Amino acid sequence: MELFWYIVLMTMLTIYVILDGYDFGAGIIHLFFAKTEKDKKAITNAIGPFWDANEVWLIAVGGVLFFAFPTLYASAFSGFYLPLILILWLLIFRAIGLELRGQIKNRMWEAIWDKAFGVASLLLALFFGIALGNIVRGVNLGMVTDGVSAHEAHYFFLPLWNSSFSPHAEHLGVIDWFTLLLGVIGVVALAIHGANWIIFKTNADLNDKLKKVVFHLNFVLLGLVIISLLIWHIIEPHPFHNFIAHPWLFIFPIITFTGLLGLFKVKKFKKHGLGFLFSSLFLFGGLTSTVTSIFPKVLPSTNNVNPSLTLYNTAAHDYGLSVGVYWFVIAAILVAVYMFVQYRVFKGKMDDIGYGDH
Repeated sequence: MELFWYIVLMTMLTIYVILDGYDFGAGIIHLFFAKTEKDKKAITNAIGPFWDANEVWLIAVGGVLFFAFPTLYASAFSGFYLPLILILWLLIFRAIGLELRGQIKNRMWEAIWDKAFGVASLLLALFFGIALGNIVRGVNLGMVTDGVSAHEAHYFFLPLWNSSFSPHAEHLGVIDWFTLLLGVIGVVALAIHGANWIIFKTNADLNDKLKKVVFHLNFVLLGLVIISLLIWHIIEPHPFHNFIAHPWLFIFPIITFTGLLGLFKVKKFKKHGLGFLFSSLFLFGGLTSTVTSIFPKVLPSTNNVNPSLTLYNTAAHDYGLSVGVYWFVIAAILVAVYMFVQYRVFKGKMDDIGYGDH
């Protein structure tokens, strides 16, 4: 049952990254490339009917984590307390930026909430990338100092950074040069993803420019991905051991690079949805490749005193996991119906939605 719920959790997390990822990316595009009111309206129209429903997936991920892997939930939510609070505030500012902008027709008022929406989207993409970096790198479980564990084996707490800014420090920070690299990859990847969604859902004048932006950013993304793969050996001596032991797992890196290389054709795509498909493939492949590489660990330990947290030593009792399956099936059906109706109602271009007009 642990493996079933792990797959459920990772599936829901991947759906969240792909769906809310284009919202974050649209916010980044809004911040840097939307110069006219017409461009800004096109972007908010593209995500307006979807962004709040997309964020529900994050809440659902937290609920499944609490239910199925309570030890991991307790460990992560205490250890990552500071960045989680920052993420909460950024989600709030991003939401009110969208909702409050149209309340008053005043240029200064609109500029303030435009910046709130754009900056919050940028920082959310950065922090979610940094979060993935922390999971890959691991944490000092038990807060071990000089070989002595100061706390329970699953406890840790991270400041935002430490003085060395190193992923090899005994007492780590949330942000170091390795996690920051993954954060930058997250920003670039979601900016591409958001641009592709805008191209897919609008006929905005901005679209031709965004195709060029995607094409050029993709070179940056490819370079960053190659660098991250090369330095992964510094963080984990045998990062590809799962792939070597089970060669069929290479399907996930293949999906990643299929999406990445496909984006270089964005200028030639006749169907506007193809760019979004390829950026979705990259996000799906990148996330699944990362979690596969550390499986069955869900939070590695950076010390030799306390063991890593895995899906097996953090899971709830088998009885609870079994009963939960029935409720999950009901919830999954309801969500599937809701999403089908939502995307059916708002299919096609969104230029005339008028989101945010009050």
